[in-house]
Amino acid sequence: MDHLDITRDGGLATVTLTRPDKKNALDEALLAAIPAAMAELGADRSVRAVILRGAGGDFSAGIDLGFLQSMLPKLDDIRGIMRGPVPNFFQAPALSLAAIPQPVIAVIEGVCIGAGLQLALGADIRIAAPGARLSIMEAKWGLVPDMGITQFLPKLMRADQAKELMMTARMLDAPAAQAVGLVTHLADDPMAHALDLARDITTRSPDAVAAAKRLVDDGWGLDRDAALALEGALQADLIGSPNQMEAVMAGMAKRDPKFG
Repeated sequence: MDHLDITRDGGLATVTLTRPDKKNALDEALLAAIPAAMAELGADRSVRAVILRGAGGDFSAGIDLGFLQSMLPKLDDIRGIMRGPVPNFFQAPALSLAAIPQPVIAVIEGVCIGAGLQLALGADIRIAAPGARLSIMEAKWGLVPDMGITQFLPKLMRADQAKELMMTARMLDAPAAQAVGLVTHLADDPMAHALDLARDITTRSPDAVAAAKRLVDDGWGLDRDAALALEGALQADLIGSPNQMEAVMAGMAKRDPKFG
């Protein structure tokens, strides 16, 4: 895929943005490639976890300025896309991370700003190097973040903090980003940390992991009865299923489980 590399190691897939000369800025090809890659991996039962990273020491510098300039002569068409069916072309990459059943872990190094940060927010877990820098950058260009941020940021951050970052385009170092909820963990070697975490997750039933992702993504913010109904429905699907029984039998026998 254009500007995107996918490698597999057992049940772990690593997706790498490969525009290091542009700090992995998102151009039209890359915006299209990310949802296609996630659809492919999401449909593959052998994939148990996905790591998303950028090549060359940066996660992503946001929208490619050349691509942004290329949109100027066709602004009416772009406005039509933005006002059209959702998720639109620009929202699809981040939403595609949330749409797959497998957990997605974003490895954040260097810059992670603007559209790049919105992409990272679509991941389930974000692990950042202490020297990483993050920003909701769109106000710098007279814009608002519009690539799925409304689906992710409210679950991570207070409204007043979100408004401040959106209105100022302030750059945060990784510890400050963690303090406000943008980052899950800090690690000197975030890729190694992500690999350890992914391997830990893959020791659990993939059905239970997928259900946990749904429980949080779909259940947070529902009214009481709808949220409780979702808990019950997800549990009813799991209890007594082959992978759930294998988890019990393996635990009782003190052996590694063999999930289907």
